[in-house]
Parts: sequence; C-alpha cells; structure tokens
Amino acid sequence: MRNVDAAGLGIGDDHPPRIMGVLNVSEESPYDPSVYDDPGEAAAYVDEELIGEGADIVDVGLESANKDLDVLSAEQELDRLDTAVETLESTSGDAVWSIETRYHEVADEALSRGFDMVNDICGFADPEMPRVCREHDAAVSKMASPPDLERPGAIEDVDDIYEALSMNGLTDKTILDPAFGGWSEAKTHADDRETFHRLREFRGYGRPLLVSINRKSFLKTIAGRSTEEALPVSLAATSMAVERGAHVIRTHDVAETRDAALVGAEFARDRYGGESGAVAVEELDVTTVREAERHLDRIGASGATQGDRDVAGNAVVRTYELSGLDDAAVGALRAATVGGDASGAAFALGDPNRAGTPTPSSATDGGTGGAGGSAGPANDGSAGDGPVNDRRGLLIGTPAAIESVREAVSDVSDPLDAALAGINPNVS
Repeated sequence: MRNVDAAGLGIGDDHPPRIMGVLNVSEESPYDPSVYDDPGEAAAYVDEELIGEGADIVDVGLESANKDLDVLSAEQELDRLDTAVETLESTSGDAVWSIETRYHEVADEALSRGFDMVNDICGFADPEMPRVCREHDAAVSKMASPPDLERPGAIEDVDDIYEALSMNGLTDKTILDPAFGGWSEAKTHADDRETFHRLREFRGYGRPLLVSINRKSFLKTIAGRSTEEALPVSLAATSMAVERGAHVIRTHDVAETRDAALVGAEFARDRYGGESGAVAVEELDVTTVREAERHLDRIGASGATQGDRDVAGNAVVRTYELSGLDDAAVGALRAATVGGDASGAAFALGDPNRAGTPTPSSATDGGTGGAGGSAGPANDGSAGDGPVNDRRGLLIGTPAAIESVREAVSDVSDPLDAALAGINPNVS
C-alpha cells in the first residue's frame, strides 16, 4: 500500500486514520452547521469545531454537489475562492487544507494561494487536473465519477467504479474515493450498500481510500433515522470502514467520528507489506472469490490461459460446521476429502462426547428453573440420547475444493445435497 504525504500529513496503512472535516462556503449546501459566507465566522468554526475536535484535514466546498442544483462554472467557483482563502488565513489551528472542486483552474489557484490538497469530486473528468496536482506536488482525492463534469459520483453499477477510478490515470499522491451517496436518480441505496460491502476490493489499487458516509441515506434507512438522528449509524459504519481498510473519513461530526475511526483501527487486521530489493509484496484483503477475480482483472490476468481464473477459487478458505449427519453422509465426506477428487478440502468428524453438557432447564427456556429444577435432556450426542444422525463435523477448504466435495457427495443424501447447495463463494 502506497502511503501519501499530504503537506506533511501521512495517509495510508502506516498511519492512523485521518479525519477530514467539512466547511462549505456555498449557501446552497444542505447541511447548515457547516455553511458560512463570512471568513471570520468560518475561521472560528474551523478552529473550534473542526481542528479543535480532531480534524486532520479541512475540506472546503465552494458549491453544493447536489444533483438537483445547477452546476457552477469554474469562473463562478473562483469568485467564491476569496472567502475560502481568507478563512484559511484567519485560522490558528494546524491542519491540511483541501479544496473541493472539479476544475483544474480552481485547483491551480487554490493551491497557489495556500491550499495543500484537492478533493476532485469528478475524478479527473477534467483531464488537466492530474497535471496541476503533480506540478504543485499536491495530494488529490479522486472520487469515482463518469467522464462528465456535471455528473459527480454518478456511477450506478458497482463494477463500473473500477473503470471510473482509472480514468485519466493516477498521480503519485492520489487517494481514492469510491463515491457514496445519491449522486444520480438511478443510484440506489442497495448500490451504496454493495459498494460498502466490497470496500476491501478497492484497496487493490494500492492507494489510500477515502470514504464520505456521514449521515448518508443508505445508512439512515437501515435504522429508519432522519439526518438529525443519523449520527449513531454513521459512527457504526465508520468503525467498519476503517476496519475494512479506509484511511480518510470525511465528516461533519469530527469528534465522534474520530473516536469511531480509532476503534475501527484498533481492531483492523494486520496486513503485511514489505520490500526487499527490487521485489515488493502487498497482502491483499480477499474474503470472497469475486474479490480475488477483481484483483486478477486489475492486473490484467483475466484473459490468461494458464489457469489464472482457478486462482480465484483457491484464494480464500471457508469453514462450515455440518450437523445432523448420518452414516452415509459421513462416509461420503470422508471419501471425498481423503484421496478423492476433493483432496484440497478436509473433513473432521466431531467427538459426540464433546457436543455438549447437560444443563438445567430454566424459566427462560420453558423449564421450572432454579437450582432445584429438573435437568433438561442430555445433549452428549450419543446414539442413545438423540437421533442417530445427530453427529457433526467441520468441512474446510477453498471454494474450489468445496465445490469438488459438493460434486463428489452428490446424491448420497438429499439433506446433505440441500445443505451444500446453498453455499455461495462470493458471500463474505
């Protein structure tokens, strides 16, 4: 994973999660607490409620990206830049300043007047944007968008996000944003949820990830909350996003989001990355076959003829506990995984004497309860105390190996066929 230096602020796996606080100098922006047109008042807000509460980055919006509003021209954005610059010059706190724009002319002027980085909400739809960012040695957040300066974030098929993020290339200091939110009428909450579910896949670009999920509708509707009530769902998603590999969280609720991000970082898995001479290694997050296929596509291996597609089926390991097994099912599973066609999988039959211990029934499970209550039925898994086919075992293997098991044991037992038929290698 490439780390990005944003005016001295490290962003990436080697650094803690970074919080991007939001300031809008556009009166049409929908979230009133962040909207200011007076530089003095804006500076006080930044010092007290953004930097003062833990923001590492201040992202300044010159116009609302609401799809229902007219898009400003570069000239109109430049007319508002003075307010943003005066605000920057009036603050006392230390933070990286980001300008949110889709135009290279605005980015160039902002970077020349004190801004440190760019938040391009149209993802290099302006082909001159990467040049400007390189010339200023500036970090740039690139949001997945169509090649259209009037349609920021309007990617309606999750699989199209990858092509959008590749549009007009990447700079050495590019941070990727997969684009959450209702940027078009056709984009649904289900699309946003799928994007979030697949967030690990975007780490495959080897660039830091930014997510903007604060009080977004795809989260609010899960809990049935209004925007004003949606902070808890935003914080839950923030922890999950950081655990899945996000590096920058854009938010209006800085202090709370910072805490949630730190919790996510604490419980994130360690991902190995290293370099020895000319060879570097990067551990990828792969939890499903689809994620592995995406990485093969990204490196151009999808059209190869050397069995590369089989690699995806062997990229993850699944473990399933099977119960209710009869003699025929146990025999078939053992035969398939010991020297059979599915030798890449393993099956371990459990010890029936370890299946459970007798416990007294209680009022909560319909018994009489208490220390003097009668004991419930024994649950030791023995043939005398329960069904003969109440044995259980673990089936372990890659999705490809599990599929071989499924084929090998087919027609041995209808219940076993039905149980294995539901396994989906793309579900994480």
